[in-house]
Amino acid sequence: MRRLPSLLLVLILPLVPSVAGAQAPTFDAGAAGRFADLALACVAKEYPNKIAHVMTGDADAKPPHLLTPAFFGCYDWHSSVHGHWLLARLARNYPEAPFAAPAKAALAVSLTPEKIAAEVAYLNGPGRVSFERPYGLAWLLQLGAELRGWDDPQAKQWSTALEPLERAAAKRIADWLPKLSRPIRIGEHDQTAFAFGLILDWARAAKDAGLEALILSRSEAYYLADRTCPLGYEPSGQDFLSPCLAEADLMRRILPPDRFAAWLGDFLPQIPKAIEAPGVPSWLEPAIVTDPTDPKLAHLDGLNLSRAWMLEGIVAGLPDTDPRLPELRATALRHRKAGLAAVTGEHYEGGHWLGSFATYLATGRGLGR
Repeated sequence: MRRLPSLLLVLILPLVPSVAGAQAPTFDAGAAGRFADLALACVAKEYPNKIAHVMTGDADAKPPHLLTPAFFGCYDWHSSVHGHWLLARLARNYPEAPFAAPAKAALAVSLTPEKIAAEVAYLNGPGRVSFERPYGLAWLLQLGAELRGWDDPQAKQWSTALEPLERAAAKRIADWLPKLSRPIRIGEHDQTAFAFGLILDWARAAKDAGLEALILSRSEAYYLADRTCPLGYEPSGQDFLSPCLAEADLMRRILPPDRFAAWLGDFLPQIPKAIEAPGVPSWLEPAIVTDPTDPKLAHLDGLNLSRAWMLEGIVAGLPDTDPRLPELRATALRHRKAGLAAVTGEHYEGGHWLGSFATYLATGRGLGR
């Protein structure tokens, strides 16, 4: 693991909970400001930009800010979307922090009815049936869920403005899932398990009973019979999501604790039932990034962050007496420390998106906080 400057360690260590007590992390406005600064630096930064764009003619050859005027920064569309989610999440939780006003100003620039109407037109354009499906659409809905839960006059305006794009994204998901015969189990954007968790949050916040029922039914059809997930095959060299842990983190959302505990025993029998002894090879160690300037290799920093929140989600879904809890908490802590240590902003390849993953973890968003 890379060595860290002592100052950076001072900033990161307050975010880490204790293993023995598995306490909620201490995450204050000062720590949140580091992540807000990363998003503020990129949500309006148009270049470099990676467009996932089907062109049907010369008229489609336009710069990103004309193609998708609300979400054109942060290197790609989905990173811009979850950069906006980060700003909403932190400004909502820390309304008096110095970064709150700039965050709200950035949201006000992007989330206008006119810009969102252009986003809807782009999404519904020819050749874009699979655009940002499911990862970017799931983050768009997560942004919508955040705005819906924010008791603030401006946030209510932004939520109203965003609603047509939310509905277009939800329809895209609802049209797709009945035709998807198998889950997508990879460790990158197309994975279904992670996206389903974000979409389920929105469906419940928006009281969309139809989409909620569809996510629940497809989750059971895809995952309920799974056994002995090949955790030893993880991670692939550029994963930022764990196929095994993401599935477990989804199923704890939809199964009661006793039933989830039994399912988890069949699905991940590798989880020790006691804290592993020193010197014994661990069942799950944090990944190491060999080149943080490589945008694909840097994915592994995100994997450590997402593994941490997925492990914490699994803990939250188990009965309080489950013997696997101490080792799950200890493993979550190792990944939390490794993941947060990488969120420096030193390299744009990771800085444009890792702050969102760190915020999702540190604020306990996946735990319903």
